[in-house]
Amino acid sequence: MAATSNAGAQSFSQTEINWDKLDKTKFYVVGAGLFTGITVALYPVSVVKTRLQVASKDAVERNAFSIARGLLRRDGIPGLYKGFGTVITGAVPARIIFLTALETTKIGAFKLVEPVNLSEPTKAAIANGLAGMTASLFSQAVFVPIDVISQKLMVQGYSGQANYNGGLDVARKIVKADGIRGLYRGFGLSVMTYSPSSAVWWASYGSSQRLIWSFLGHGSDSSLVPDERKIVLVQATGGIVAGATASCITTPLDTIKTRLQVIGHDKGQNARQVIKSLIHDEGWKGFYRGLGPRFFSMSMWGTSMILTYEYLKRLCSKE
Repeated sequence: MAATSNAGAQSFSQTEINWDKLDKTKFYVVGAGLFTGITVALYPVSVVKTRLQVASKDAVERNAFSIARGLLRRDGIPGLYKGFGTVITGAVPARIIFLTALETTKIGAFKLVEPVNLSEPTKAAIANGLAGMTASLFSQAVFVPIDVISQKLMVQGYSGQANYNGGLDVARKIVKADGIRGLYRGFGLSVMTYSPSSAVWWASYGSSQRLIWSFLGHGSDSSLVPDERKIVLVQATGGIVAGATASCITTPLDTIKTRLQVIGHDKGQNARQVIKSLIHDEGWKGFYRGLGPRFFSMSMWGTSMILTYEYLKRLCSKE
């Protein structure tokens, strides 16, 4: 996605497909299927990461491998997909909102930074970062309730958490206890987590691609047209760099948000109390609980997503 819609950077036109050159109907329909497949493949990592983040200091399973083994032993493969139905239900509209906002904002952002005397990687970082942050802000309205419900399903029965009869049961109990606003518990933290994370991811992806292309001799003054295999390799590398950067920077906020939405709801805690409890029980290192799975998830998800997305754009191009 970062390798797209750069209205001002003609030097990278060989590797980019502009938003106005896409068959939108085909793009959304085919894209829904492709991204659902990626979600199926990587969803278990999210389950393990979420359980790690809400584990109490007395929990027996306190690392990623023991949590995965415990889920498989008790529930089999379905245990790694707790809450999956809820996520898939909300993922399609949230993704449509995100991608549309991302691409349309990126066009305007590139036009905005084009006259500024900055390097190509810096312009790409600013434009893609603004687009990623804006897209995340728009999609949170749909994503946060899905996140709240799915996380409760992911951790049900673990480390003292309650059990539920599916996503509707979770939603009904939350609304009964706190009203509709209960479904938006942690909304501010979600915005503070996902918007910067999205901004960092897209900024890192956009700028790293430019730097890699320049290193490979495809800079702004190059007339060489890279082959498709090289394009895919550069995009994959950019996705890994972006995932690593974003996960390291935003994991503490993600841990606080997850504990607020899962544990804080049951104990009536606010964000400040969740932070104090986390420091008391775990120390400052507690803010990085689940960093390994989140690093793996963001890197793998980001790389898989971006390669799928760029392939989807080539597939749905009008030209």
